[in-house]
Amino acid sequence: MTYFELLAVTEAQHLTIFGIVAGLRGSIILLRAHEPSYWPTICDSSEWQDGMQYPVPQWPHRIIERLAQVTGSKPHFPFGKQPAPFLNWALASDRAQQSLVGSAIQADAGLLASYRGALALNKSIRVSPCKNPCPSGAKPYMTAFPAGIITYSNYDLNTYLDYMRADPEQSCLSAGCTSHRAYSIGSLHQRMAEHSAYHMQQFLK
Repeated sequence: MTYFELLAVTEAQHLTIFGIVAGLRGSIILLRAHEPSYWPTICDSSEWQDGMQYPVPQWPHRIIERLAQVTGSKPHFPFGKQPAPFLNWALASDRAQQSLVGSAIQADAGLLASYRGALALNKSIRVSPCKNPCPSGAKPYMTAFPAGIITYSNYDLNTYLDYMRADPEQSCLSAGCTSHRAYSIGSLHQRMAEHSAYHMQQFLK
């Protein structure tokens, strides 16, 4: 199976390839939501409609298990009793680097990257090298919050949570993290606002 055949298979299931970790004996294919169809698909899924407690991880788990069967690969997930090291994999891949807020900056989605699972293949899958996700060194996410929440040496999570709780009408809660949306390359791969709002509400729990 070539890269483009694998991409077509995953995107048909509303996921997409967001990085490849090349190994000596195979490849780890990192998967993320394929926008904009991903969120409406989850909301229409049996996991969501049946009121399951954790529909957002449960839906991709089912779909990625199916993709693993189709592609003859082994599935991995960032959640569960034994979560795989997805941040390490992302940073070792061909499309991401570390940000000062702790998450990965992805070449196509900026700070909106959210890895839903991975497929471990016993063959190498290669594509052309990707450009540096942050080639200019610009860090607009550093100034998107009030002063003091993010500095070059610290990400003050508690202050950020207080900042969001103080104003329930602010855009972080209705459209997604201001810092993440400030990173320009993310504008090329926008999430639906409802998708981001759901994750922010879960983040506050």
